[in-house]
Amino acid sequence: MTARPLTGKDFAARIRAQVADAAAAKRAEGRPARLVIVTATDDEASAWYVRSIASAAGKAGLDCDVADLGTTATAAGIADRLAALSADPAVDGVMLQTPLPPGVALAEVSGAIDPAKDVDGANPLSLGRLAAGLPAYAPATASAVVALLDEYAVDLAGARAVVVGRSVVVGKPLAHLLLDRDATVTVCHSRTRDLAAVTSTADVLVAAVGRTHLIEPEHVRPGAVVVDVGTNPTSDGGLAGDVDPAVADVAAALTPVPGGVGPVTTALLLKNVVD
Repeated sequence: MTARPLTGKDFAARIRAQVADAAAAKRAEGRPARLVIVTATDDEASAWYVRSIASAAGKAGLDCDVADLGTTATAAGIADRLAALSADPAVDGVMLQTPLPPGVALAEVSGAIDPAKDVDGANPLSLGRLAAGLPAYAPATASAVVALLDEYAVDLAGARAVVVGRSVVVGKPLAHLLLDRDATVTVCHSRTRDLAAVTSTADVLVAAVGRTHLIEPEHVRPGAVVVDVGTNPTSDGGLAGDVDPAVADVAAALTPVPGGVGPVTTALLLKNVVD
């Protein structure tokens, strides 16, 4: 078996085209849509992601600024900047990029983002509304996973879905999104006993832990759909996923890294800004 590649480039291009039309209309009204990304890290994978967002925003006609607070930023400093941007009428979307400096927890600063501008679903209020089935911006990566599965007509209703990773950035919100689509969801993490015994039951397996090639063929049920959210930097400057490429010999479908979930994530984030 050779897995069908679930590429996101063409799908993302269609979303970006819609975003560009909406952004052009807003610019014609006299004020372009504007996203501000707040960073406080020197993590290379994060820097790559921020660069990709800024590039895509420019091509789609959005203004995108990066507020780099540095790796010594405090929780109070980060929260103050987020609050100020949220109050700025010239800013439509505010995004806080992780990881944060040592000693700064996402939960203690993300609440400073106005939920109306929380385009990447970081505010606990946004996550709570998502869990309750109320309108909210979900984290763009979690949304991208479901959108990509829809694009390739993967039926989630009644499917056994296993998410490896329980972060508030991907794993937890994605579990809620999959539940909303009537999947039966299991979330695995670092304390899961016999990971392969759990993941090999999945019809849809999502890896989102940030560990290069953690998921190997023995973790995958033959014929499963596998979504790789990992973006792990390699020594040659490239990116590697959380899924071993050898999984393609077992799975029915597999997202590539790069070129799978990533482009869709960026496109949906920009869509949230113009929305």
